[in-house]
Amino acid sequence: MKRGYQSILIGSAFLASWLGMQATHECGHVLGAWLTGGQVARVVLHPLTISRTDLAENPHPLLVAWSGACGGIVFPCVLYWFARRLRASFAFVIRFFAGSCLIANGAYLSIGSISQVGDAGDLIRLGYPAWVLWIFGAISVPTGIGIWHGQGQHFGLGVANGHVRSEVAFASMVTALLLVLLGYLVGGE
Repeated sequence: MKRGYQSILIGSAFLASWLGMQATHECGHVLGAWLTGGQVARVVLHPLTISRTDLAENPHPLLVAWSGACGGIVFPCVLYWFARRLRASFAFVIRFFAGSCLIANGAYLSIGSISQVGDAGDLIRLGYPAWVLWIFGAISVPTGIGIWHGQGQHFGLGVANGHVRSEVAFASMVTALLLVLLGYLVGGE
């Protein structure tokens, strides 16, 4: 069953990281809107769509556009910092999540600048040159990969030969399922 727990852990960590990344990214937009006097019309977090935040009022669109990727990086890194500080047995999963968020948000802005879609398109339309978004990606993507470095053993790879802690695999699976359920309940289209 060791490969089964390993598969559960890896699969659920990827799913939870993807859904969690979207949630933290959108939380960044919401917080940015609230702090700048904006009004959120709705947040879409449905697990079968790409997340987004629609605003009814947006007096500071530049700050709100940047706050998605920045929140999507800062919130998970702070969560990882707390998990490490508490010496949580599952801190490596939070570390994986933080690395995933750095990679996804950096790639989203840098690659999105080419076709000018999503937040990257908004930032370019608001006057930001594409090279600024490329620099953001050039810093955050390798940083995320660096955070991932050396984590394979916790996921049963390499010398771990498929061995993972079953309770962490189960907790990761429950977290992923709760995020899917939350997306269906709260953020549907």
